Amino acid sequence: MHEIEPYYRWRDDYIASEDPLSPFFETKYSEFEFDKQIYNYLIHPQWDFFGSQTLYLKVLYADYETGFAIIEFMGEWNDALHNDIMTLKREIIELMIDEGINKFILIGENVLNFHSSDDCYYEEWFQDVEDGWIAGINFREHVISEFKRNNIDYYINFGGNLDDMAWRNLRPIQLFKNVEMELSRRLN
Repeated sequence: MHEIEPYYRWRDDYIASEDPLSPFFETKYSEFEFDKQIYNYLIHPQWDFFGSQTLYLKVLYADYETGFAIIEFMGEWNDALHNDIMTLKREIIELMIDEGINKFILIGENVLNFHSSDDCYYEEWFQDVEDGWIAGINFREHVISEFKRNNIDYYINFGGNLDDMAWRNLRPIQLFKNVEMELSRRLN
């Protein structure tokens, strides 16, 4: 797991630790010391800790003018034991919403499991984005099934092209436009 690093090819466009509006502004990373872990597995030091014991993230891109953010996740999303959604909502999402972000693209191909509790914080997040949306792309099939079984897909959009999107070949604004187009088609 230590070799799975956050996507880095957009670093010329955006670095969260250099963004004064980012929750990770001025975060320092070790290039040589593995200082983070999920259970007994070390993970790449570029992942960001936000308070969860089993889930890490990286804000890959934020555009405050257009109002969108792209966040990549790594690990086990565990609402049952650690209430990861509450921590994510309070420590990261609310700060981003306060800065004008209301469209969230969540990249979940490295989310290994999801354990649900209730949907209150998802509902709150959904209400907070008002005219925006939350989209999950490339989550694993069994993880999406768990989200759906717990009716969280009412708040986070999954399915169709979102489940198998070749996002690494795109620039951040292209990914945003593709996701936005997919969500617009669903409304029409």
